[in-house]
Amino acid sequence: MKLTSRSEYALLALVYLARQDTREYIPVEAIAAAQGIPSKFLEQIMLVLKHARCLRSRRGQYGGYCLAKPADKIALAEIIRVFDGALAPTESVSRYFHGSTPIQREEKLVRVFQDIRDDVSMKLEKITLADVC
Repeated sequence: MKLTSRSEYALLALVYLARQDTREYIPVEAIAAAQGIPSKFLEQIMLVLKHARCLRSRRGQYGGYCLAKPADKIALAEIIRVFDGALAPTESVSRYFHGSTPIQREEKLVRVFQDIRDDVSMKLEKITLADVC
């Protein structure tokens, strides 16, 4: 598993929002400035997070984004999967994005990568935004 800049920026934005008053909507520009994220790129990321039901948005003068659920209910794994797909090192051992790969021919190799998948997944499923705030 390798994080893309989209998932890294998404995590940074969500951590920032998790530290704010949960009733306030924060403008994208404020989040981008605080976390050093290009504003236009962050706008695209925030829309994806909204469609994934991680964020709520409001338009207008007091508009922006806020978390759609408590920070302790948003696992890091959930966010990473939205942008990067499988947490597994190869698709043939992925639980949610399974696909055939050449490595399937060697059962012991598959078991090694399943163990890696399980370790990474278990850790990222347990850690929430609240934990990293």
